Amino acid sequence: MQQINNLAAKIDKFKSQINASVQRVVDSGWVVLGPEVKRFETAFAEYLQAGHCISVANGTDAIELALKALGVAEGDQVATVANAGMYTTTSVLAIGATPLFMDVDLDTHVVTLASVEQAIEAGAKAVVVTHLYGLAVPDIKAIAACCATHKVALLEDCAQAHGAERDGQRVGTFGDASSFSFYPTKNLGALGDGGAVVTNSAAIAQRVAQLRQYGWSSKYCVELAGARNSRLDEMQAAILSEFLPHLDEGNARRREIAQRYRTEIRHGDINHSPDTGLASVAHLYVIKSPKRDALQKHLREAQIASDVHYPIPDYKQPVFGQQFAGLNLVNTEQLASVILTLPCYPEMTDAEVSNVIAAANGWTA
Repeated sequence: MQQINNLAAKIDKFKSQINASVQRVVDSGWVVLGPEVKRFETAFAEYLQAGHCISVANGTDAIELALKALGVAEGDQVATVANAGMYTTTSVLAIGATPLFMDVDLDTHVVTLASVEQAIEAGAKAVVVTHLYGLAVPDIKAIAACCATHKVALLEDCAQAHGAERDGQRVGTFGDASSFSFYPTKNLGALGDGGAVVTNSAAIAQRVAQLRQYGWSSKYCVELAGARNSRLDEMQAAILSEFLPHLDEGNARRREIAQRYRTEIRHGDINHSPDTGLASVAHLYVIKSPKRDALQKHLREAQIASDVHYPIPDYKQPVFGQQFAGLNLVNTEQLASVILTLPCYPEMTDAEVSNVIAAANGWTA
């Protein structure tokens, strides 16, 4: 079965670097918030050309702690999309805030300036912009300017977009802060969980650094409320430092695979997103088909794995009951019924890519 993502292939490719980084940590005897964490935080901030990187335990903590550092509190409204797997919404709920759901563009799958403007008019205290599937939001500069004008905090969710850029500027540097995930399948993934908050504000960075460790201002002196224990361990930081120099190369390979799919899969019931160059790092290759379920069944029979990212809009999740019963985001709901993700990761061989293409083209709809 051709997998959606093959971590074993990645581990095998970087085995010597992984082993060396693990041994380095073991030899140091320092396993939490030590030199490897600092090394990675510095390197990742430099890669993004950002002022500060504060690593945390996972990407969801990164969203929650970033929002808290931006001043979001219980009862506030936080604008977010509803087609990104509930991760931001989960963080908003953990704070005691209320999600204010925005619709997305039907072609790009991401939020637009118009939707953000509507959310601000509706009273959003903060806006979370998700660079979904690895695509840098086309309107991100205009959205950042709009939020600044209205004094509304802007958080970029970059969990799927490490290295994507618009006009030479990498995502994660447009807003007041940004969140990243280093879950193993991400473009920059660890061999365990991890995340980070990135910002150009020293004050925001300081608050996140305190919030990730009990709210301490100094050891055992708790100054900030709402904190937790959320720390990236030295082992994962060391591994990430080894993977980071290969990120751009991996992104280029992802774009190459995406371009082959885009040009070589020719089927009347399969629709592709346009080529966006460096604005996309092809974290996921998502197609649209009005006969999505039949296509997925066909691919499974051809030993090709596929998945749906994501099948249930956040506001339709059972956890909400009837709270959002009257909400109908037309594009979000349409996309949920037609999207399908094909395998796309740097270690895919050309032959494996060709197999996916042949299976898709061989589908009798």
